[in-house]
Amino acid sequence: MKKVLSIPVFSLLIISVCAQGITDQERKSALSHLKQTSDELTNLVKGLSDEQVNHKQEEDQWSIAECLEHIAISEQNLMGMIQNSIQGDPDPMKRSEIAMDDDKLLGLITSREQKVKTRKEFEPTNSFGDFSGTIKIFKQRRKSTMKFVKSTDLNLRNYYMQFPFGLIDSYQGILFLSGHTKRHTDQIKEIIQSESYPQ
Repeated sequence: MKKVLSIPVFSLLIISVCAQGITDQERKSALSHLKQTSDELTNLVKGLSDEQVNHKQEEDQWSIAECLEHIAISEQNLMGMIQNSIQGDPDPMKRSEIAMDDDKLLGLITSREQKVKTRKEFEPTNSFGDFSGTIKIFKQRRKSTMKFVKSTDLNLRNYYMQFPFGLIDSYQGILFLSGHTKRHTDQIKEIIQSESYPQ
């Protein structure tokens, strides 16, 4: 005979799932990816001249300086979205609505095959002064992101963010943020490898 859980027992199970925080493996993986993408970006742009960081392959394309500013802006805006997502109540029952798994999400955001026009609030506007100032802002914001991941006890899998391509959980939001850095680091590599790039 099939057993049916009573409402109180079912509620306790839900509370138990919600109470479980971020796992050690999730924390370790997210921090590793955040550090890796940060190091790759900052090492790539280290020592570049003003001419190099402001070079554009085409007039309507971003320079290295604009790519980095976009990354720094996105770091803050995406973290704001993640912080907003955890203000509500956790809902493990919503997990069935997640659009894709972690690997597919990272593949989507890091791929350079499909170009996407960013929203206005993510566009670079030369708001951080010179290039060194932008690097400093990015490093500060990435440090803050990593501090959040190190310190949170929440199960970020039970909070959610709506993107144009579907629903993701807030842990995936961290991966999206880090993958976004990788995406535009690869864009910077394309600029450096272009024939017109100043040596």
